[in-house]
Amino acid sequence: GLVPQAKGSVEMLPPFNRPEAFVGLQGYSHIWLQFIFDRALRARWQPTVRPPRLGGNRRVGVFASRAPFRPNPIGLSVVRLEGVSTEAGSVLLKVSGLDLVDGTPVIDIKPYLAYVDSIPDAASGFAAPASASLCRVRFTSRALNQLAARPDGETLKEMITALLAADPRPAYIMDGRQQRVYGIRLYDFDLRWQLVDGAAQVLELAQPDHFSAEM
Repeated sequence: GLVPQAKGSVEMLPPFNRPEAFVGLQGYSHIWLQFIFDRALRARWQPTVRPPRLGGNRRVGVFASRAPFRPNPIGLSVVRLEGVSTEAGSVLLKVSGLDLVDGTPVIDIKPYLAYVDSIPDAASGFAAPASASLCRVRFTSRALNQLAARPDGETLKEMITALLAADPRPAYIMDGRQQRVYGIRLYDFDLRWQLVDGAAQVLELAQPDHFSAEM
């Protein structure tokens, strides 16, 4: 994932929670997760889509993109495997660089094999590598106080900084308007932020039921 600080767990449910099924997995640094885009299910698939990377105004074939609106809504993500544990009868895979929504159904797990899965000179079409220049990130006093009140505040601040430094705004709304307030759901809160003088400024960690900022 683009944000290594984004950590989470993959919980294995019966009958797939047998510890012997994971023997040897910890010998790999990364794993592939195959999952279902369960929040984007549609009755009909779309042969063409408008990827955010292209500004949302140019269409490409669905098979030339990673859009969720597919004939089979299956996604693929590579994450770092931090550990494997057994808790309360469930096998948990601790991972980082996670970019899945909480509760996403995972349908398969495979080890990442560097000698076949990594192709350094591969062409990436319209999906050019992310910009090396990172956005500056600042926090308001309100946001800092909210983070300080949380036991995971310091770790959370690092993750928020890495997330916003990569500028998660869709290309079609990168219009530089200072007034626009953006929102991202993280864990148990909605992160509210805006662009101020070229820097991402974190406004607050808002309660989800009171969150009304535009995205």
